[in-house]
Amino acid sequence: METIATNVWQKSKLLIKGLLIGALVLVLLVPAYFVQNLIKEREERQKEAYTEVSSKWAGRQIITGPVLVLPYNETPQGSSNQATTIKKFAYILPDQLNIQSVVKPEKRYRGIYQVMLYSSDIKISGKFNGLPLEQLKIDRANVLWAEAYVCVALSDVRGLNEEIKLKWNDSTVTLTPSTVNNAEMHDAFAAPVTVSADKEISFSSDISINGSEQLLFTPLGKETTATLTSDWPDPSFTGGQLPDHRISDSGFVATWKNFAHTRNFPQAWKEDSYNLQSSSFGADLFIPVSGYQKTMRSVKYAILCILLTFAAFFIIETVNKKSVHPFQYALIGLGLILFYTLLLSFSEYTGFNIAYVIASIATVGLIGWFVKGILQSSRLTSVLSVILVLMYSYVFTILQLQDYSLLLGSIGLFLTLGVIMHFSKKIQW
Repeated sequence: METIATNVWQKSKLLIKGLLIGALVLVLLVPAYFVQNLIKEREERQKEAYTEVSSKWAGRQIITGPVLVLPYNETPQGSSNQATTIKKFAYILPDQLNIQSVVKPEKRYRGIYQVMLYSSDIKISGKFNGLPLEQLKIDRANVLWAEAYVCVALSDVRGLNEEIKLKWNDSTVTLTPSTVNNAEMHDAFAAPVTVSADKEISFSSDISINGSEQLLFTPLGKETTATLTSDWPDPSFTGGQLPDHRISDSGFVATWKNFAHTRNFPQAWKEDSYNLQSSSFGADLFIPVSGYQKTMRSVKYAILCILLTFAAFFIIETVNKKSVHPFQYALIGLGLILFYTLLLSFSEYTGFNIAYVIASIATVGLIGWFVKGILQSSRLTSVLSVILVLMYSYVFTILQLQDYSLLLGSIGLFLTLGVIMHFSKKIQW
């Protein structure tokens, strides 16, 4: 009876151990989950640092304007008293709008966190060919010519470095912050201007602003041309239209050309309100993919790394008739999990790539030292260490090649399965 029990145990020992190792892999996903939460917490702290710094500088900026606002009187339909009039507003956009902007990026630090800021000098110029009163069905006699004004909107006024002065034909007006009583430009810089129905109006202005992360322009012209120049090498163009651009290590130049028929608002209208900024375009002056994002992506491969390491270790110990306790598997698994905490902590100071090398060397060295003490074999230790190096190199390559990560991952897993199937044939079950 004892002999039979011994034979059954010998035949089922590997199966039971394999099941224990599989269960251990699932258990190790719990600390991997906590590592993901830690990464999210550190990323939130970075966002808080960004918010704190930008609140003292300026946030994202959207330049909208100039918009000519023309008040006029209108007699309500059905009114028997012709003296009863209601004051309304017409909004007229320029026929030509040219925007030239030079952006000077600036990195600031809040503790260990990096924040992207910028300052920009913007030159706006253009013209109104005339006032489309007939198109708007407004009688010239009803226009309140003395109350006409022009508006320019800035999304974060804290970033304005100096007064906005607008050259309007032969005169210069100063735009001041104003809460205007109209349906479109509620909070804007405004100034009264002189206009006439048929006379062409030219305008120009130089605006100096501060901002952070993003700069956008609203294409109000019937024909709008915008140029953005900066020495920041990593722009991300955003908005309703992509520009013609040239990017190099020394910076970029982007040019947009927009026409009125591509927008969702007209060139002139009465009373109605439109979301003008929905058609804005520009650039994000962002810091390339943060270490937190890459670290989070690498943690998602934790189960793959643990499973492959345990499979390789299991095959090595079985083929070479060594005996390793499941507790020792657990210690190796914890070493694989600690790789991610090392990666996270070092990446905050050195950047992701260098941190990945440091964490990989530390983890491979620790596990190699531990396995050598268990297996008492330099050759087997070297084999497992090479497997770990290849595995971390493989994951690093996937992280760098975002567009081909699925293809590379599928091919890598297929080849890995083939290698495991080959060596598993040597196991005597």
